[in-house]
Amino acid sequence: MQNDNSRGALLLALAGLVFTGEVSIVRLLGEAASDGQIVFARASVQLIAVAAWILFRNPRLLRTARPGLHLLRGGTSLICWFFYYRSFQTLDLALATTLTFTTSLFVVALAAPILKEQVGARRWILTLVGFGGVALASGISDVTASTFNFGIVYSLVAALAAAALVFQNRVLARTEATPTIMFYIGLVTTAGAVPGLLDGWHPLAPSAAGMLVLAGGLGTLGMVLTVEAYRVGEVSALAPFPYLRLVFAICAGILVFGEYPSFDVLCGAAVITGCALAVRGSEPRRRGLSSPMR
Repeated sequence: MQNDNSRGALLLALAGLVFTGEVSIVRLLGEAASDGQIVFARASVQLIAVAAWILFRNPRLLRTARPGLHLLRGGTSLICWFFYYRSFQTLDLALATTLTFTTSLFVVALAAPILKEQVGARRWILTLVGFGGVALASGISDVTASTFNFGIVYSLVAALAAAALVFQNRVLARTEATPTIMFYIGLVTTAGAVPGLLDGWHPLAPSAAGMLVLAGGLGTLGMVLTVEAYRVGEVSALAPFPYLRLVFAICAGILVFGEYPSFDVLCGAAVITGCALAVRGSEPRRRGLSSPMR
């Protein structure tokens, strides 16, 4: 299939806008929904949407020879989603979005022990400088034990889990179609979210329930747009476009939440983004999924 980088770039830009809408809704929910209800809504909406698509188009996509790996993949997504949403509930939108970009840095750190890849000095230096950008954006130098925001830890744990998803996707994509992967992500995460749903259950107002469904639908749509973007475009050509999400997050933070990013956050974001782009640019080209596909 011929590459269409323009279409891929547009799809990634739309995905960034959709993901920003998703986390903004989660922020707006506040205490109206528990963590368990948020994750369960995200998982169940994906499961219903993908299952309906598969049953209508090609039921054979439900078959898999790798149930164990799908179980691991879904469990990792469950961890990623929980900490991802918690980070956006506790940090400013711009900072939480900035820290999601550390996934590329964690991929480099894990590539050597997991994939036995040769990671050159240049990529290690870029990774270390990138994590220096995390410290700058997070204002670590001015933080005390009493003022430390654990949202930073939540965000980094989510990014680490997303990096693990990159490796799992690369293995699964060798034999499994994308709809199959997404179906089993939805199935495992929906089942895995039930205990948290029951533990944190409280009645939802109709407006909160509608926002949960909308957030789940946007999260699923963002995944589909991301996967389609990398299917039609070249990974190297599309590398800068996921970072448009930071622009959307800053705009949403200002317009919706009255959050103006500090100079440290902007500088840290520039360092993290630059290092992540440079790291991705120095990676050997691979076929298959390059996105964590949360």
